[in-house]
Amino acid sequence: MKQRNPSHHNLKVQHNRGLRIQNRIIISVLLVLLQLAFLLYMAFEASLYSVWGFTISNLVGAITAVYIINKRGNPDHKIVWIIFILILPIFGISVYVLWGGGRVLPHSHKKMAACNARYMPYLKGSENANEKLKYSDLMHSRQADYLTGESSFPLYDNTSAEYLPSGERFFSRLLEELERATHYIYIEFFILAEGYMWEEIYTILKEKAARGVEVKIIFDDFGSIKRQRKNFVTKLKRNGIKVAVFNPISPIMTTFQNNRDHRKIVVIDGEIAFTGGINIGDEYINRHKRFGHWMDSGIIIKGNAVKSFLYMFCTMWDFITGKPIDMQTHIKDSYIADDGFAIPYCDGPLNLRNPAEGIYMQIINSAQKYVYIMTPYLIIDDMMTTALCMAAKAGVEVCIVTPHIPDKKYVYNVTQYNYLELLQAGVKIYEYTPGFIHSKVFLSDDIISTVGSVNMDYRSFVFHFECGVWLSNKETALNIKQHFREILSVSQEIDLKKWEKRPIKTRLKQAILHIFGPLM
Repeated sequence: MKQRNPSHHNLKVQHNRGLRIQNRIIISVLLVLLQLAFLLYMAFEASLYSVWGFTISNLVGAITAVYIINKRGNPDHKIVWIIFILILPIFGISVYVLWGGGRVLPHSHKKMAACNARYMPYLKGSENANEKLKYSDLMHSRQADYLTGESSFPLYDNTSAEYLPSGERFFSRLLEELERATHYIYIEFFILAEGYMWEEIYTILKEKAARGVEVKIIFDDFGSIKRQRKNFVTKLKRNGIKVAVFNPISPIMTTFQNNRDHRKIVVIDGEIAFTGGINIGDEYINRHKRFGHWMDSGIIIKGNAVKSFLYMFCTMWDFITGKPIDMQTHIKDSYIADDGFAIPYCDGPLNLRNPAEGIYMQIINSAQKYVYIMTPYLIIDDMMTTALCMAAKAGVEVCIVTPHIPDKKYVYNVTQYNYLELLQAGVKIYEYTPGFIHSKVFLSDDIISTVGSVNMDYRSFVFHFECGVWLSNKETALNIKQHFREILSVSQEIDLKKWEKRPIKTRLKQAILHIFGPLM
């Protein structure tokens, strides 16, 4: 009997897996394009072959433009849609209603409000934490007041933070803490990709589930669609792991398809939580090279502030599945001797405010000595640009690190478009020479920092569900500062004079793509 070649079989399985996923994506994309083509056809039919149709479509376009102008929101984002709608009124309005508003339909707001109401009674901050922070640091307590008011998440003391300066460190610490789990493990990621990193985690999760530990996983369908086998979820459920897929990709155009769960959260036994920029994928720990060396950051939170991350997971799980979690039995109060304060927070299209972008602005505006920023994308509006420039002109050292090797070239061009005005104001910009920096970190004045999943772009600020943790903690700030200096030592500074002399072709390309920045 002829023996089957195992390696040949594995290649065949991977090939079939790739074909199934590719077919699903292609079919979905084609059907969406067909729907867009139909809308475009109807728009032209209405306007070209009827005077009334032409007049009405332009009138409706003008009315919609006036509505957008008077609507609360980002001016840069408004301009792109107004131009689009005035050029192609009916088609532009249709696409705007589906994807441009940045927010979602009332029934989703109502559903999330019910989830929030269910768990909000358990979200209580540390007693007297606000008074303690005001007494020790009145100026930065204003940031805490702002973030608490905008996000509804409380301030905690009795909380420690451990900064993780790489995906490799994040991974090793995650495995250590997963091994210690005795009650439950809750995991939420934008990308959950099969590979070495996942297999190491999955091995532990299977063993824990078999021993009665409650394991729940949330992942975003769009972020993970090309990174999993067809039977991925079935296999997890077969091993006692409960799974919720956020916003499955659909060939039907909906207002919610543009909104993704970009959060990165792990909560273990109510005692420890992880967040940061790191997804589950081999590129995040540099076992698979995609864009040179992948630099990322994360953080571990222990103590009372873990409650807020538990709250985030419970509300999202409830929102997706309709199955509540008994949060009261999952909370664990703990005393951790620490001199810092923490506010874990989240943001998203179901929040009518913008705490994620707002706290970035607050840190910039409050800085006295310096603001250090790590971000993979720098697609910012006039308000953020003005805040950075004003801080630099006032003598604050403003330093930003972006990638030298991009993951998306068109986004990279928009990022670079923003360099000139910042450089002219005195902002220092570095590109991480070894590869791609994916960290989302703000640091200020050796005391204030925030680490999370929030990029400096419109998607994070408007369309995506995001999370992070604001910290008033000197030890953590100094650890981040040391890491930042290490990054600068291998990064190249952008020189203003050289940048002003870049080719006209490059400037033109960046300027054109910048127009579409709010849509990226």
